[in-house]
Amino acid sequence: MKSVELNNQVVQLTADDRALIKAVEGGLPVVSRPYEAIANKLECSEQDVISRLKHLIDNGAIKRYGVVVRHKELGYTANGMVVWNIPDDKVDDMGTCIGNYDCVTLSYRRPRRLPDWSYNLFTMVHGSSREEVSKKVAEIVESCGLQNIEHTILFSTRRFKQRGARYTDNNTDKVAEKPVSNKSKNLHLVK
Repeated sequence: MKSVELNNQVVQLTADDRALIKAVEGGLPVVSRPYEAIANKLECSEQDVISRLKHLIDNGAIKRYGVVVRHKELGYTANGMVVWNIPDDKVDDMGTCIGNYDCVTLSYRRPRRLPDWSYNLFTMVHGSSREEVSKKVAEIVESCGLQNIEHTILFSTRRFKQRGARYTDNNTDKVAEKPVSNKSKNLHLVK
């Protein structure tokens, strides 16, 4: 049995847990009963898959479980990464306020990189045009009381890749010691 360390919390992972993580990280099968299809592949019951996923989520081994939406295909052709320079003592409250908007699909606090980069909150806003994104950001600024907060909208110009994080090596049945993509550092196995 191996364990994951997540925010100083250790969660034990069984071989079945690792197989389940590998089975779902690439997305659910597009069938009427996706958990049943996964169960058949793993030679267990549909209820086993559902209850084990719930357990992994509840215990923090899986931090986030959701769909990766390909925004452009749904008509959202303008994507604006809004970077904010929020006072450190207010960033949690402001990040929560901004994150409550349906048009915001992510809201992350990041360290400042002074003197060149003073921004500490990153939020993604999607819309059908740059004008729509700008209007949504203006609404957020007004509603959250951010009129005096420096921010900039960085619009996407090209999409190179869009998928969820991968924690398994496609060539083996093992969960990686570190995320396969170095961009995500939420799940690490400890020996």
